[in-house]
Amino acid sequence: MFRAFKVGNPMDVIKIRLQLDNELSYHKHAVRKYNGMLRGLKTLVYEEGFGAIWKGWSAAVLREMSFSAIRMGSYEPIKYQIGGTDRANTPMTLKIAAGAIAGAIGAVISNPTDVIKVQMQARVSTTRHASFQNVVRDIYRNGGVRSFYIASGPNIWRAVHATASQMPAYDHSKQTFLKRGIMVEGLPLHLTCSIIAGFANAVATAPIDVIKTRLIKQSMDMSAKYRSPLDVVIKTVRTEGLRGLYKGFIPVWARIAPHTIVTFAVFEQLRLLAGISPL
Repeated sequence: MFRAFKVGNPMDVIKIRLQLDNELSYHKHAVRKYNGMLRGLKTLVYEEGFGAIWKGWSAAVLREMSFSAIRMGSYEPIKYQIGGTDRANTPMTLKIAAGAIAGAIGAVISNPTDVIKVQMQARVSTTRHASFQNVVRDIYRNGGVRSFYIASGPNIWRAVHATASQMPAYDHSKQTFLKRGIMVEGLPLHLTCSIIAGFANAVATAPIDVIKTRLIKQSMDMSAKYRSPLDVVIKTVRTEGLRGLYKGFIPVWARIAPHTIVTFAVFEQLRLLAGISPL
């Protein structure tokens, strides 16, 4: 999981910046500071240094240790408990339900690390980048313990959508390929199904990720642009169109794709080494 994160952190940083770029601007042709993924990365490095692409590293590691570990580790036991005992013939609905439950549990536990990560990545600094300790102190000073659960609603919904799309997409596509004899158990199958799972995850979570990012950034600025997650949706669509909810989609996909491929490949190999049957 850490290797997967290392591949994706620069994409995560530019995703955050793109999601906040020209926020609530009525001008469709307004000049954007981060104009696309590659130009955005160039601007980020030019203005803030190469280290800027690794902003939020420490918080992201803590998030992986909680969120990803919990949702991936609990998916199969939950699926079994709700009736998915036949691995080859479990209905897609049970897989989605198991993914949703696993994602929600992981999100509730990891929400503070996500708030810290977003604030570290969203802060523009041309000199010294904000440290983990400084950001934690600032968040606590602005609202106490409750501040670490800002945007918990969208974060949980994002986790539900992410796990309810990613895990079932991987699980179901893998079993489909195996049953139809298209592929056999092994690394090529794992990589193919990971790509499918990553794309499903990106499509399902991109709009919710925009909502979550903007609510967390609002708390950092001590502003009051939005009253609720629904208000974010209404104001974003009104001023930026539906495309506003998919700002940063390319880096979202560019981050999730290698992250998903590496994560599932390592996950399957670890199961093999531990003597556990493949997912």
